[in-house]
Amino acid sequence: MNNMSAQRLIIVAPNGARKTKLDHPRLPITAADIAAEVKACQQAGAGMVHLHARNERGEHSLEIKDNAAVLEAVRAVVGDELVIQLTTEAVGRYTPDQQMALIRALRPEAASFALSELIPDEAAISKAQVFFHWVAEAGIIAQYILYSPAQLQRYHQLCARGVLPSSHHHVLLVLGRYQAQQQSQPEDVTPFLTSLSSLPVRWALCAFGQQEQACLMRAAQLGGDVRVGFENNLYRPDGGAAVSNADQVSALQQALSDHGMSSMSAAAFRALWQ
Repeated sequence: MNNMSAQRLIIVAPNGARKTKLDHPRLPITAADIAAEVKACQQAGAGMVHLHARNERGEHSLEIKDNAAVLEAVRAVVGDELVIQLTTEAVGRYTPDQQMALIRALRPEAASFALSELIPDEAAISKAQVFFHWVAEAGIIAQYILYSPAQLQRYHQLCARGVLPSSHHHVLLVLGRYQAQQQSQPEDVTPFLTSLSSLPVRWALCAFGQQEQACLMRAAQLGGDVRVGFENNLYRPDGGAAVSNADQVSALQQALSDHGMSSMSAAAFRALWQ
């Protein structure tokens, strides 16, 4: 079963903003290590990478020079075989102006935005509207990150008001970010279902904790794309420590195949936006 309707984009998030090698010795920190891990993930079946740059101290960074270095390193090893997405996650350190400045400066192929950070209140609406419409006009694939059914409802409202452009974006639902011990369950998808039924764009899901793969397969069966990686989870479904991001991607690709689905290539995903 290989038709487009059965294809799911596998997004890999190899490091995130907070974890270190104390959490897992194979968590990539330097630009070179991130690039090598991303290449392995692409070969394992990933079609997109969600990049977090780190500074010289190994800390999450939205500084332009740090992100430019990671972008260059990753592009050098994967070319156009992956859609490369930059994060704008603030981690309590960066302002919306700094988040937007990064994307304006580097113009990546794709970028992720937590709506709760970029549009925290009504006062932020005007500037955010100009920015997000510029993102669409620049051909950047925006991914709006939503952490709850209430945020998904707000997303619908922002679209209806024209604050967010009507096209050229993707939605990522996050399960378990604010739950105890950040442990997601497949049934956590259920509260989103009513709003998902009227979603006008493609969507994806990521989940925290040991049941990550089960949550992702629930999303895939509902038509969603899937994001896997050490940013959210360091364990295999059996509870053992994951070997690497690439191993997690490979296991997810096999699970998709076992359920009659296949991983979508970067080229196929790009074609959706043309």
